[in-house]
Amino acid sequence: MGKIKKIAVMTSGGDSPGMNAAIRSVVRTCAYYRANCVGIYRGYEGLIDGDFIELTARSVNNIINKGGTILKSARSKEFRTKEGRAKAYEHLKEQNIDAMVVIGGDGSFTGAVVFNEEYKFPIIGIPGTIDNDIFGTTHTLGYDTALNTAVEAIDKIRDTASSHNRLFFVEVMGRDAGFIALNAGVGAGAEEILIPEEDLGLDRMLESLKKSRRAGKSSSIVVVAEGDKSGRNVYDLAKYVEENLPEYEARVSVLGHMQRGGSPSCFDRVLASRLGVKAVELLIDGQTNLMVGLKNNEVISTEISEAIKGGHTINMELLRVSDIMTT
Repeated sequence: MGKIKKIAVMTSGGDSPGMNAAIRSVVRTCAYYRANCVGIYRGYEGLIDGDFIELTARSVNNIINKGGTILKSARSKEFRTKEGRAKAYEHLKEQNIDAMVVIGGDGSFTGAVVFNEEYKFPIIGIPGTIDNDIFGTTHTLGYDTALNTAVEAIDKIRDTASSHNRLFFVEVMGRDAGFIALNAGVGAGAEEILIPEEDLGLDRMLESLKKSRRAGKSSSIVVVAEGDKSGRNVYDLAKYVEENLPEYEARVSVLGHMQRGGSPSCFDRVLASRLGVKAVELLIDGQTNLMVGLKNNEVISTEISEAIKGGHTINMELLRVSDIMTT
């Protein structure tokens, strides 16, 4: 790699709170090191279309507190083809771009690895996904904010549940990972938590709800990750409980995409700032194909391929805490 003079930054895949803070960090770190910075609209799709914008330190004023991403995001089928990636590479060379920072999740990183292998183009990844399912970091951008959003919503739902002596099933995001469900469930004092990593069975859930009723609880909250392995969606779960425990009046609340939006927490803003600085410094130092992350409150780097394959295991100790807290 020669001297890095121009760095592009993009956001790809699902948006997450903190992406704007990361864009801001990348742009201002480039300015600090006297490198030019270019934003790519709509992720890999915009890369293929050559949809670029020059970014300066002043152009990212007042975005650290905003959710979503000013560069927009999209999923690109064309980038999965060699022809699409060839178009993307040509646009990068036309603009004299030397390296790229990709902010996204495992799908975005998979595209980055393939692109790097084909064109030896320097890329550093910043993990941006509310699911927190990337290996090589204890926290991904947006995870902390999504957790706080989910806990606040569950707290409000509990007010209604208590007022009407009802059982509420609250579905949170997490198709393949239960980090939001487990942590939000413990944080909000849920009576039961269903996650993809642990198929605890419907009988266990029924027994837990019976125990809660015997303990004198007049209302209960069950937090369900959307990828729960019970084989039933959250509405079927509510119906199943009403059929087997007629004393319960069950209701369902699906939090959905509200967990993606909103102003990022202080933690996510600080994390984004730290990861953005490290990403640019790695590129300037001649390094590539790495993802920056957080471990023991230190910013580290991991091979992107490892970050994709490694997975992120659920905290078994927190599962144990959850069981104890439902007593």
